[in-house]
Amino acid sequence: MDEHILTEVSVVEIDLARAIAFVSDAAQGAIDTFIGIVRNNHSGKSVTGITYDVHENLANQSFREICAEAQGIWPGTRYFVSHFYGVLDVGGVSIVIAVSSPHRAESFEACRYVIEEIKKRAPVWKQEHYFEGKSDWLPGHSLNSEAEESLVCCGRCGEKRHVG
Repeated sequence: MDEHILTEVSVVEIDLARAIAFVSDAAQGAIDTFIGIVRNNHSGKSVTGITYDVHENLANQSFREICAEAQGIWPGTRYFVSHFYGVLDVGGVSIVIAVSSPHRAESFEACRYVIEEIKKRAPVWKQEHYFEGKSDWLPGHSLNSEAEESLVCCGRCGEKRHVG
């Protein structure tokens, strides 16, 4: 396992300071973070919270694979990914991604790559809870697609390539 990648599924509040501390290094001149927050609306509905269901082992494997792919594209980068599992109210932190690199462009690009790939590939599902008392599961990752080859974009050239 790469010592510059830390991934986890968390049932407690995600600690941003811990994420930054993990990716910090004297050789790194930039740290970029993405913090996903539960918002109060979606598709015209008032949201009160979200329940995240996560297949922990497969999610961690997926997070690590995505970060390792990113390291192949942006050498010298370090990664922290933590996704929440359970119920969050509006304003709750659902995911924290921290990426460090020697220069800012790489950390921005790699962080964007990681969140976009997690949204497409990680076995994480969310059930939104609405003000009127109803709840809906939103479309998410299909475990059946795990074996399929996917096309991904590194964010640099605009071209997609096979990753499998």
